[in-house]
Parts: sequence; C-alpha cells; structure tokens
Amino acid sequence: MSISKEVVQALSSVLTFKDGLVPLHAPVFSGNELAYTKECIDSTFVSSVGKFVDQFEKMLAEYTGSKRAVAVTNGTAALHMALMLAGVKNDDEVIIPGLTFIATANAVAYIGAVPHIVDSEETTLGIDASKLDRHLSEIAEVRSGECFNKQTGRRIAALVPMHVFGIPLDLDGLLALCEKFSIPMVEDAAEAIGSFYKGKHCGRFGKISSLSFNGNKTITTGGGGAVLTDDDKLADLCKHMTTTAKIPHKWEYFHDMVGYNYRMPNINAALGCAQMEKLDDILASKRKLAEAYATAFSTVKGVHFLTEPEGCKSNYWFNTIILEKGMEEERDSVLEATNGASYMTRPLWAAMHRLTMYENCPRTDMSVAESLEKRVINIPSGAGILGV
Repeated sequence: MSISKEVVQALSSVLTFKDGLVPLHAPVFSGNELAYTKECIDSTFVSSVGKFVDQFEKMLAEYTGSKRAVAVTNGTAALHMALMLAGVKNDDEVIIPGLTFIATANAVAYIGAVPHIVDSEETTLGIDASKLDRHLSEIAEVRSGECFNKQTGRRIAALVPMHVFGIPLDLDGLLALCEKFSIPMVEDAAEAIGSFYKGKHCGRFGKISSLSFNGNKTITTGGGGAVLTDDDKLADLCKHMTTTAKIPHKWEYFHDMVGYNYRMPNINAALGCAQMEKLDDILASKRKLAEAYATAFSTVKGVHFLTEPEGCKSNYWFNTIILEKGMEEERDSVLEATNGASYMTRPLWAAMHRLTMYENCPRTDMSVAESLEKRVINIPSGAGILGV
C-alpha cells in the first residue's frame, strides 16, 4: 500500500464521521458564547469599552499564572507591542526561527528591526539551542551588557522562540543562551494557550510574551491576541500604547505619545470569556484526539506523529505528522490524497529565509528547517472532532 493510502487509512480509523470536508481546525462554541455576545450587544458596549475586556484579561492572567494580561486586536499586534516594550528599536536584530508563521518576522519588520533567522530541531520543530549557541559564539560579542553581531555591527536586541503548533520547545537551553549572551527573551506563544513547559505555562519564561486567539486557534475571540508580563509598569504602558496613548479624561482627547489602535473590542472579549470557561474541556478533547492519532500512526511506516517532549504538556493545537527523511517527494501526494478523501491537511509554512522580503537577512545554516518544510503535514485537529 502506498504511503498516501496508509495515511488516509490512519485518518479514517480516527475520524469516524464524515460529513463533507473535515476541517483542519474549526472553533467550538458549546458554552456561553451566544449569551455573552448577546449581553454585550444589548448593553451597546460592543467596541473598546465594556466589562468583558477586563474580565477576559483577568481570566487569561489567572489561567497562565501571569501577573498581567493585556488584550489586543490580534497576535501580530501583541508581538509587535511585546518587542517594542522589550526595547527593540530600528536597525536592531531580532533572532527568530525560520519555521514560524509570517507574523513573527513581520512584527520585527514593523519596528524597522532586522530578523536574524535561525535553524530548528526535529524534536519540537522549535529553535535548535545547541546550533544557535555555536552560531552566536562565532558572530556575537557582549559589550556593556548588550549583545552585538560582529558581522553587521547591529545590536541583537531580542530572541523570539515560537512554540510551533503548541509543542513546547527547549526553553531551558534558550534561557541559558539569553543569559550567556545578554539577550532578552520575548516569547511568541501565539499557538500555545494551554501548553506547559515543566509545569509552567508557555509565555511565562521571557520578559514579555504574546498570545493569539484567531479563529483557528485553540480558543478564539474571532480575531484577537494578548500580551503577558509579570511587570506592572510594562503592562500599564502596553495598555496605554495599545489604546492610542490617550490620557484618561471624561471628554477631552489628548495623547501623550505615538500610540496604536490595537484595542480588543468588548464583543470579541465576550466571546473569549465564554471560550476560557471551556478551555479545560477543549484541551481534554484535543488530547484525546492526539492520543488516537498517535496510536493510528504508530503502524504507518515512514511517518511519525509529533508528540510533546518529556516533562512538557502540549495543547496539541495542530496535530502533525512528519515524513521520514528521503520521503520528501511523497508530501504532495499525501496532501492530495488526504484532501481528496475530505480530510483537510496542509503543509508547513515556507521557511522565512525563502521569502523575498527576508531572503537577505542574517541567518544560520538552515538545513534542518529546509528539510522539515518538505516533510511536515498538519492533519485535522479541532476539539469538536471527538466532541467537547
């Protein structure tokens, strides 16, 4: 049997229902979403003012263990703010993974900074800490408590690890690097709500971090994101900057700095509050699905199912299979066969260094990322597949 047929057969053994195309990741609205959004509409406070924004921020902070959470319009805006608040400036360099969604690189570019693109490792698809250590040992020097790239002369202002598909990466290794080279960590936890690294929620390890609540995320506010930090001053400044830097007043409009209209609307936050109430159930359903996939693919030769590292807990946002090396040419046939069988699947993003706008950025050898790009396939992952 061909690898394509075996993958379809494995999917069929888990996805026992078939009503048209099984989506990659559909949201689940099985709680108070309708009631809360109706309450929001009835109050007429559907925009940037209302009780649900404060409530959603409080729920996020309590769940993640972060001291503060600031809700914003989307995950890209959250990362943009996090980088600015971490002190990234024009013409700085920011270390990012090659395997990430475009938003990670774009948020760096919005500031006028330069993405410094680094390779990944196979276990988590995240940044390879050992390879990055060797790279920085060659090109970096620390002066007056800051890291500089000897080859470009630019300051390396931040390291942005991204938890690919919600799988926690090697934070211990990266934190050690940040200390060794005096580089602040800004976590891109866009895909990691509900993921834990050694008992601590992802997004709690850097100076500041970002989350995303897009329609295809583990929980959704339609669009939306959040900034997490334990620093009250940073949180207050974040709230100020993302609400157009307006000085509070009953009627006057006066702004004291360049701000951003990144406010999460109250109606989106209402949806988020209802989703947070169901988060544990959503995660349990997704874990059950991942366990079923792990069993189904255990007998498929040439394919392995991506699982959480030891000591970590993944939200299994996107379930992922990886073709063995040497089977790169099978990827497209698997994608064609699975989608043809009404199971929506997709390949990995194009690596950042292969995109025209970032192809001249400084980078490490990218051989692992380039190999993974040709072998990774996401399979249907929604919490509603096995019921919530």
